[in-house]
Amino acid sequence: MPNAPINTQLLDRAIVFAVRAHAGTERRGKGFPYIVHPLEAMAIVATMTQDQELLAAAVLHDTVEDTHVTVEQIRSEFGDRIASLVATESDTFQDDVSEEDSWHTRKQAAIDRAAHASRDAKMVALGDKLSNMRAIARDYAMQGDQLWTLFHAKERKDHEWHYRGLAESLYELHDTFAFKEFEQLINQVFGH
Repeated sequence: MPNAPINTQLLDRAIVFAVRAHAGTERRGKGFPYIVHPLEAMAIVATMTQDQELLAAAVLHDTVEDTHVTVEQIRSEFGDRIASLVATESDTFQDDVSEEDSWHTRKQAAIDRAAHASRDAKMVALGDKLSNMRAIARDYAMQGDQLWTLFHAKERKDHEWHYRGLAESLYELHDTFAFKEFEQLINQVFGH
């Protein structure tokens, strides 16, 4: 007997919204469309839950941080829960401080947000961070320490601090395959 169809209407709308929001943008230094990353984050979250709102939040997670979309637009289109999850995963930028100068403060805030977030928000964060860590591991294998020059923080030790802090904050998910892969990739890139 075939499985009953699931209702993906909300997720389908979120995917289309994210594709439009990120249209014409490239993942920094990667040479491929930005939307690949949010779709991968969504696929990672799908290994932990079937909750369509969490999957939608994962695919939308960078729309507020990296496009002109606002949290209010997300709330209007997709409701309070998804808007809250996206807001939790979004860095806050200061107009008078460069991304380079605010990097450490923003990353510490992300670690702190993840530590105090709900399990649902942690799943969205892990989808994002594991996708990022996969890209770092691939690129580091090919470029070595030259990789860090692509980032606002140019030192390997800064990225190690950031990702190990995130792993500690997301430890509640240690029983998931996604977390185990995240930890393994951190150790692969930065050592044990």
